[in-house]
Amino acid sequence: MTTKQAKQFAEEWIAAWNSHDLNRILSHYADTLEFHSPLIPLLQFNTTGTITNKMDLEQYFTIGLTKYPDLQFELHHYFVGVHTVVLYYTSVNEKLAAEVFEFNALGQAVRIHCNYSDQ
Repeated sequence: MTTKQAKQFAEEWIAAWNSHDLNRILSHYADTLEFHSPLIPLLQFNTTGTITNKMDLEQYFTIGLTKYPDLQFELHHYFVGVHTVVLYYTSVNEKLAAEVFEFNALGQAVRIHCNYSDQ
């Protein structure tokens, strides 16, 4: 993962969410994945906090976009790793978030860990 690739992913991912275009958002994710978020049980999607396929991820994101119709993310910084990017941004309800994305060879997210501040 290069700095240029990380920046491009970060900017595209934030813009996709801010557009509320579900297909554009989902284009960043592989069909089979591990998506972990404390918001999954909070939004009553499941109790495990984990989603493992794109179809369920689409349903979960639909719930989130419906619950937060004015959702707008603000990117603060991105961090580059080996096959990974961490996005640090303001998320729903003005919570700070750090989200770790691990990518496959096609540049799609296959393992995602969402972390939120308690404020």
